[in-house]
Amino acid sequence: MNFQIYGFFTIFSFLTVASSALQQNPPAQINSNSVLVALLDSHYTELSELVEKALLLQTLEGAVSKHNITIFAPRNEALERDLDPEFKQFLLEPRNLKSLQNLLLFHMIPTRTESKHWPVEMNNPSHHTSLCRDAFDEKIQLIEKNGEKLVGEARIIKADDVVRPDGIIHGIERLLIPKSVQQDFNTRRSLRSISAVLPEGAPEVDSRTHRLKKPAPPVPAGAPPVLPIFDAMAPGPSLAPAPAPGPGGHHHHFDGESQVKDFIQTLLHYGGYNEMADILVNLTSLASEMGKLISEGYVLTVLAPNDEAMAKLTTDQLSEPGAPEQIMYYHLIPEYQTEESMYNSVRRFGKVRYDTLRLPHKVVAEEADGSVKFGQGEASAYLFDPDIYTDGRISVQGIDGVLFPLQEIKPAPPKPATVAKVVSNQRRGMFMLYCCLNL
Repeated sequence: MNFQIYGFFTIFSFLTVASSALQQNPPAQINSNSVLVALLDSHYTELSELVEKALLLQTLEGAVSKHNITIFAPRNEALERDLDPEFKQFLLEPRNLKSLQNLLLFHMIPTRTESKHWPVEMNNPSHHTSLCRDAFDEKIQLIEKNGEKLVGEARIIKADDVVRPDGIIHGIERLLIPKSVQQDFNTRRSLRSISAVLPEGAPEVDSRTHRLKKPAPPVPAGAPPVLPIFDAMAPGPSLAPAPAPGPGGHHHHFDGESQVKDFIQTLLHYGGYNEMADILVNLTSLASEMGKLISEGYVLTVLAPNDEAMAKLTTDQLSEPGAPEQIMYYHLIPEYQTEESMYNSVRRFGKVRYDTLRLPHKVVAEEADGSVKFGQGEASAYLFDPDIYTDGRISVQGIDGVLFPLQEIKPAPPKPATVAKVVSNQRRGMFMLYCCLNL
């Protein structure tokens, strides 16, 4: 009896404390008269769509619950027709979600600034910190020049366009681009300018000593490794990766583990490559080995089959021990190739044979229908989603089929003429099921 009474008072005390905590820190609630609701329902449709795509509603709700905000909303034409198409494509790519968020938050300041609060004197502009944390010391300048109100270099075209108790919206003529976003865009664009390079064979290595037959010149820190990538790989998929002979001793010059996690997360956000992401996450030996190779200065191009291609794999193709790893190794090219470099290569050289991490097999690429085609015959695949992820060390190219070495392609058995075959719908996740059963 005493135990029941004690338990009752314990539960009652816990509920009392939890209730008081919720009263002290109530969740942010936005009413229908909020400036955020007005933005979503306003004629600034392009800006409101980008805010939703950037997943910023929860962040802005928290900001509005703490203080008033001022939103400088570019007109629809500035985000639709006047914006550079290449820059707009960069913003809408899933891997550049952070850049899109920084761009939009740079148009908002955590204070209420109406048109009557604009600085009148030209030599005395006011500077405000935006909601973009990555802008660092870059502030938004408000100034009046020749009778026109300016936000940085953008002219105010509709002052006090939307007024609400928790904020205000001013219409501006063009987009405000912070330096951090511009720098990210320039970095991505420079990676796309890689020209066509014919794949070169691996350096000649003494099979007994695993050393180069010719003495290698001294390599500065951060330079590519002098030994081929195959000497840095683990002896088998079940063993831990061997330390790669990177330049400058045992120090790592790249964070390969973070880069591998980054491109796997990009696959998930991109959509349609969940099976590939699942197998890379669960095959920890393969993901770990890729991270080791990138950390030691090597580069990789991943040919990633989409979910529809993965669903076509049969039980026979996955039942042998180590089959999932061997399939993945055949889709890893020890070079850094983008869509542009591969397409230029096949246009210039015809058929191009790329080395893979599944020795000694190579994957053949050629031009077909204005794109890049990998493999031969029925086991071929087209470049379907180019440049899903490119960071200078890892390049991910989406393809619409699973590739196999030519000698492993077996003709399909003849179908019986009298037996009706019922084909069941492929379900997502079968590839992951087979991998887990073989681990």
